Amino acid sequence: MELRLDGKVALITGGSRGIRLATAKRFAEAGARVMITSRNEEALEKATNEIPGEAAWFVANAGEPDQAKACFEATMERCGSIDILVNNAGTNAYFGPIAEIDLPRATKTVQLNQMAVLVWSQLAASASMRANGGSIINMASIGGYQAEPGIGWYNVTKAAVIHLTRQPAGELGPEVRVNAIAPGDLCPS
Repeated sequence: MELRLDGKVALITGGSRGIRLATAKRFAEAGARVMITSRNEEALEKATNEIPGEAAWFVANAGEPDQAKACFEATMERCGSIDILVNNAGTNAYFGPIAEIDLPRATKTVQLNQMAVLVWSQLAASASMRANGGSIINMASIGGYQAEPGIGWYNVTKAAVIHLTRQPAGELGPEVRVNAIAPGDLCPS
């Protein structure tokens, strides 16, 4: 089955590299107009040139609510709607036991991995999805389902993303579909 997204607009946070850029490319190949965002203008410009079809970029730190709002406004102005939001930006600012994490790194991880999902999802719902329907896709992690040494705090925030998917799915559905993807290895070697 071929997935077609002709006429749809997809906004992807952290879209300038990795799995986020691959997502943008695939959506564009399926016919969507794509807006990618990240903090690095040079990386965004380079990435946009790699995306087939109609693609644009907007510099925004996903963890800063004012920048998120500006990105939504720019996307709405340019494209007229937002049909798909991919909350894909994330960070792991600390590696080690939770008992030893300092508050600035804990806060940074929560701000980007958890609060940004809330803010961007709220903006998507109010921008056009409540009226026109749409899809919010949150990037979680298999770590949100299990304990692992070293990346426990990251996993805590990804567990929150899983619930930040379940709760809005019940509140916004069926007009707005809210789903999570949890990449990772269940059976590490």
